[in-house]
Amino acid sequence: MGYISELFNEEEVTHAFEVIKQLRTHLTKDQYLDLVTDSIKDDGYRMFGMYEGSEIVAVLAFQPMTTLYYGRYIWITDLVVDEAWRSKDYGARLLSYIETWAEEQGYDCIALSSDLKKERAHQFYTDKMDYDKVSYVFKKSL
Repeated sequence: MGYISELFNEEEVTHAFEVIKQLRTHLTKDQYLDLVTDSIKDDGYRMFGMYEGSEIVAVLAFQPMTTLYYGRYIWITDLVVDEAWRSKDYGARLLSYIETWAEEQGYDCIALSSDLKKERAHQFYTDKMDYDKVSYVFKKSL
């Protein structure tokens, strides 16, 4: 049932846009590529894709971070499964893969935020993946 691979080059990152845009609907392909390129270069941003054949069916992206609150941790910035492939365990498999990767790399934990309206996603994280709700994330647009 599929395989997971890190997305390294522009072709692979571009291929993931069709899935990412289902989560990040406000981004054009050019904006997406600019942001990903800058984040890889400046922030250690990494992307992994879940494949079925040559098709990317799920994408997970993260940034390694260090804070006084979490210590050394992985901040998941994006996790999305293509609509046509949802409810087939791809999200769980991809997240579990990253959890194992992070543990092997010596990270203390994984953290993420999720839109307040995405109750199914919250259930996925808390009930299926055993994540704790520990805070609210606040934002102010400038």
